[in-house]
Amino acid sequence: MGLRDVVWNDAERRPRALFRVVLLIVVSALLAVGTSVGATIGFGSLRAWLATTFGEAVGTAVVAVVGIALTGGTVTLSVLIAGRYIDRRRLRDFGLRLDRDWWLDCGFGLALGAGLMALLFLVTLAAGWVRVTGTVQPRSGFPVRFAGLVAVFVVVGVYEELLLRGYLLTNAAEGLAGILGDRGAVVSATLLSSLVFGLAHANNPNVTMLSTLAIVVAGVMLAVGYVLTGELAVPIGLHITWNLFQGGVFGFPVSGLGVSASVVAVEETGPNVVTGGAFGPEAGLLGLGAMAVGTAAIAAWVRWRTGDLRIDSAVTTPELRPERDATDGSIDGDRWEPAPED
Repeated sequence: MGLRDVVWNDAERRPRALFRVVLLIVVSALLAVGTSVGATIGFGSLRAWLATTFGEAVGTAVVAVVGIALTGGTVTLSVLIAGRYIDRRRLRDFGLRLDRDWWLDCGFGLALGAGLMALLFLVTLAAGWVRVTGTVQPRSGFPVRFAGLVAVFVVVGVYEELLLRGYLLTNAAEGLAGILGDRGAVVSATLLSSLVFGLAHANNPNVTMLSTLAIVVAGVMLAVGYVLTGELAVPIGLHITWNLFQGGVFGFPVSGLGVSASVVAVEETGPNVVTGGAFGPEAGLLGLGAMAVGTAAIAAWVRWRTGDLRIDSAVTTPELRPERDATDGSIDGDRWEPAPED
């Protein structure tokens, strides 16, 4: 095998999986430089003007939303560019086919995330591991701050799932399928994307070895919703309300970060190994238990919806965008097909 064969897949007419991921990182870095320069210049003055004109709550909320929107937009644009020109795929081919079934699965994910956090809160409350100290905090500017939290968690849920499950897991599974088979490739790709997910949170405040491991497990839970459906609907919905109800509703820290508003204000009094301490409940034994319940619930939902429980073929078998012929501009309708098994 020559150097060209190591880098380029002639059958698929695109770079091999490892280099597709590397090229995405390059595209993301270039876009991030441009957006960060503009943000550095404009954020301070924007926040000051908003705070003076509309109040501190509005200034803080708007700047937080704009900041996370820039990050999410950069990631989404990177996947769009890399998908079209490197992967030969459209954005919807990374788990975003927004049809009726997609929205139904997303609704399930939203309900599951809210339900898991409500269950976790009730267990800690009944066990005396948490004490309610107030409601609707802070009262000044709460609606604006809470709306800002909703917007932030929606953007985070979409772009993190698109990047880590939609792009990274998919490309890793495709690249490993010829070596490990579909099942082995998906298991390995799930572990790889979940490990990256955990490491991405390793610099958060109040991080511990257990919290990083717990985030890796959370990544596995989210990945299950993707590999069983071939769509990001369940993990996006679950990711959004897991964070929103954890912080914005029940007042817990979210991956080590405090929130600007919460429906319930709480003080944790239980052992950190159980409650997760200052990092949040996802870093404790209760959080790990909620992840196990969530994984089982996703499997049950998919089995009920489809009558089957298997890895979706879209995760390992690419549906590549047709290329235009270089000479006459016509569509080359040949689609890459996997080689028949012996």
